[in-house]
Amino acid sequence: MFIQTETTPNPNAIKFIPGPAVVEGGSYDFRDASEAAKSPIALSLFRIDGVEGVYLGNDFVSVTKGEDASWDVLKARVLATIMDHFVSGLPCVEGDAKPTPTPSGDAASGEEGEVITQIRELLDERVRPAVAMDGGDIVFDRFEDGVVYLHMRGACSGCPSSTATLKMGIENMLKHFIPEVIEVRAA
Repeated sequence: MFIQTETTPNPNAIKFIPGPAVVEGGSYDFRDASEAAKSPIALSLFRIDGVEGVYLGNDFVSVTKGEDASWDVLKARVLATIMDHFVSGLPCVEGDAKPTPTPSGDAASGEEGEVITQIRELLDERVRPAVAMDGGDIVFDRFEDGVVYLHMRGACSGCPSSTATLKMGIENMLKHFIPEVIEVRAA
């Protein structure tokens, strides 16, 4: 089995692409071992000293390390753990495990409801695919008083360039297409 790795804009996160599907029907964002009870692969990864986050996407696993840990030491252990997991035939998440909830935002009607629909469509079509390529996800939370609030997940969470991505990339795009948007902030 060959597992591809890709660096991400977050120096503390690496995207691992094992080949077979990782999860279907959503994503899973684990910030510590206690959240990963229903994920054999995440539990195994959290047993590696220095691993602080595991994000499971459709076809990748993003692993976030602590500031004091070194990829020179961790990368081989993470690769071996992911390989062992896929060779074992165990699922990445078990039975009734639910994907990390996607915030639904406020149920708005009228003009604000239309704005929220436009925001979601732009995020889903233009932003989320690009961010997934970097090992993460950005999810709509809510729209209040002209401000769009987004959740950062996976490699995007804690990424030093996430503020620039929000302000220069996503905010500029949303303001261009949706005049009601004045600002974008992390939720």
